Amino acid sequence: MTNIDILCVGTLKEKYWREAEAEYVKRLSAYGKIGIVQVKETPLPANPSPANEEAVVRAEGKALLNAVGKRSFVVALDSRGEQFSSEAFAEKLRSLAVGGVSRIAFLIGGSLGLSDEARGAARLQLSFSKMTFPHQMMRIVLLEQIYRGFRIANREAYHK
Repeated sequence: MTNIDILCVGTLKEKYWREAEAEYVKRLSAYGKIGIVQVKETPLPANPSPANEEAVVRAEGKALLNAVGKRSFVVALDSRGEQFSSEAFAEKLRSLAVGGVSRIAFLIGGSLGLSDEARGAARLQLSFSKMTFPHQMMRIVLLEQIYRGFRIANREAYHK
């Protein structure tokens, strides 16, 4: 069994996101322990300068990295990262487990993205698209793809 930690900035504010998260966490419990760690968003001034934005990204990145468990295989979600098909992602999850990785930590940055430090700490930078998505939505997309990946890796039926 692989333990999965989703480390993210901020909370899910809308009920529909919280319900979707709860549903996928419940489904994923058959495959391992799923942990969601939310670090606090760093406030941004009304008219932020580039320096203000960089300070926020650094602070949030540091908070995410402080929440990473020991011996975790760190994956940073970043639009510049490597893209996988669902089948290739399933194979990646399977190969990590077979290779002895028992804990995977996925990092999702806040509205300004991940810091260079957080991206640099990752052993894999993962992109779901070259497009940018709201970080709340990405949490649900990530959970769904992890669930799909475990279903595929275990040769269980899943909608294509």
